[in-house]
Amino acid sequence: MPEQETARQTDAGRRAPLNRDRVLRAAVALADRDGIEALSMRHLAQELDVVPMALYKHVANKEQLLDGMVDVIVGEIDAPADGADWRTAIRQRVLSARRALLCHPWASRVIESRTSPTAVVLDYMNSVIGTFRAGGLSVDLTHHVMHTLGSRMWGFTQELFPAAPSAEQKAEPAVDAAMAARYPFIVEMAMAGAHREGAIVGGGCDDQFEFEFALDLLLDGFERLHQQGWTSTGRP
Repeated sequence: MPEQETARQTDAGRRAPLNRDRVLRAAVALADRDGIEALSMRHLAQELDVVPMALYKHVANKEQLLDGMVDVIVGEIDAPADGADWRTAIRQRVLSARRALLCHPWASRVIESRTSPTAVVLDYMNSVIGTFRAGGLSVDLTHHVMHTLGSRMWGFTQELFPAAPSAEQKAEPAVDAAMAARYPFIVEMAMAGAHREGAIVGGGCDDQFEFEFALDLLLDGFERLHQQGWTSTGRP
């Protein structure tokens, strides 16, 4: 019977030897399904059908668990493209990071909460920096480039415009008029363009387009400064 076969496979999966990789991937799956707020050592132990103490052989505490979950996500980012110029390689990796994070909506918050990067995270950062350096960018320019990229290196940013209010949340017309009178340019910007329902940026802007638009502007700027021989001490 299909149901019996599924049950046997599930039981076999639960009986598989517990190791760090299995613990981390189960934690990622749990957070994907129930949200990061639902993650606890006890809940994860129940998910794996083990006693909570069994987890501590593989992760010392929840902070180490979260570090490891970030490592799993970083492992989903594509490796550097062979033979690509630095601009293409960086663009591909950043967009790959974005795809990975979009699959795990909780991941950006966890990445931002980490204070001590793991070896996996450092490897990724080192690789990104190395791509700029291999492309001929100076140490000086690369230093400022990394500051400018910020969280875009991970495929996310803190968006400027909040989500648009729902029909129930919309203000009274008099309040709308007062807002428009006091903040005309903000209201103008909020009303500009075609907005998509359910998107994050601008109450419906095309999130992916806005992210790639900003990324391309930055990469173009980095290339221009590189070609100009820009330095932080003697800006041509």
